[in-house]
Amino acid sequence: MTITEIRPIIPTSDRLGEVKEYYFSTKLRELAALRAAGKDIINLGIGSPDLPPAPAVIDALNKAASCKDTHGYQPYAGMPALREAFAGWYDRYFGVELDAENELLPLIGSKEGIMHISMAFLNPGDEVLVPNPGYPTYRSATELAGGVVRGYQLNDASGWLPNLEALENEDLSKVKIMWVNYPHMPTGTAAPEGFYEALVAFARRNNILLCNDNPYAFILTDSRKSLLSVPGAKEVAIELSSLSKAQNMAGWRVGAVAGAKEYLGSIIRFKSNMDSGMFRPVQEAAIKALSLGQDWYDELNAVYRQRREVAFQIMDVLGCAYTRDQVGLFVWARCPAGTNGYEVSDAALYGQDVFLTPGGIFGSEGERYVRISLCSTEERLMDALERLTPPSQRGELY
Repeated sequence: MTITEIRPIIPTSDRLGEVKEYYFSTKLRELAALRAAGKDIINLGIGSPDLPPAPAVIDALNKAASCKDTHGYQPYAGMPALREAFAGWYDRYFGVELDAENELLPLIGSKEGIMHISMAFLNPGDEVLVPNPGYPTYRSATELAGGVVRGYQLNDASGWLPNLEALENEDLSKVKIMWVNYPHMPTGTAAPEGFYEALVAFARRNNILLCNDNPYAFILTDSRKSLLSVPGAKEVAIELSSLSKAQNMAGWRVGAVAGAKEYLGSIIRFKSNMDSGMFRPVQEAAIKALSLGQDWYDELNAVYRQRREVAFQIMDVLGCAYTRDQVGLFVWARCPAGTNGYEVSDAALYGQDVFLTPGGIFGSEGERYVRISLCSTEERLMDALERLTPPSQRGELY
């Protein structure tokens, strides 16, 4: 079929500005086209868990979906039972007490929460501290809400942590929000002892709302941390959680924002005008997922630990440098001297049909880096390792 190009009768809104289509949205189309052309592409780029949720979670979904009275609109703030489940989960695993009625707001995925927070608190011209490198949605949501992005640099020399002292020597009078994300994506950095306390004190001194995006707290971590565990944090901080990663429910779109009722009250004013509540069977399944015990997380991490070893081998073959103390769902590594992440990624994709994520999509500080997702089977990772290994060295793999 021939597609005729048309000339739009109205222009795109100024709000879109320089916001581009999400990188992985365009890349997935390219990978699909390569597969349609006969290429066997191994996708090691995206953090979409390939493992299923726990059987009991799927059973809960099926049971609720078979009921006649579960298909209507649901409460904008989520079922009380789901908020209670999130509160119990926070108490058990983070030692944080939350009022389920007022301090938890379920979300249709935490990604929507980033947009809701931005729209609820930003006026045109307000500044937002965004990590570089960091999750691209922090930047795009800020721009779509009319805010001004102020990137703060993270690098290997600083342990991928912000220099709060240097930031405080700048004019922060227009800054309203600071996005933080530990365990950090894409670098796999865990929050060290005392870091959250320093963040809370920084935010209090400068009247900045801290927004901690915390989806990787359970993946290959030795200890689980919540920013809200710091005394007084609720005065200056809110936190996003997600069931996408640790419960293998990425496509189900379940998350939550936790914090003081005064902040959540503003967020739901925006959210309630954007959606009509989460499908009740999904909420019932999420309640079951939040009740999973330590054995679930232990089994999940045993799989990721094995996969990570193969990812390390892939980085070795590529000549990339990395640390073994990374946490989360990825392996992050510095490219060989004289190359950058885009070059390494392109060489792997167009030379060996293996897609790796170039670190530059997360910001300028990531340009010398490349990232591997652990969301492929160990066998598929081994296939990628074999493809990327020079023929003269392949005998050493076995």
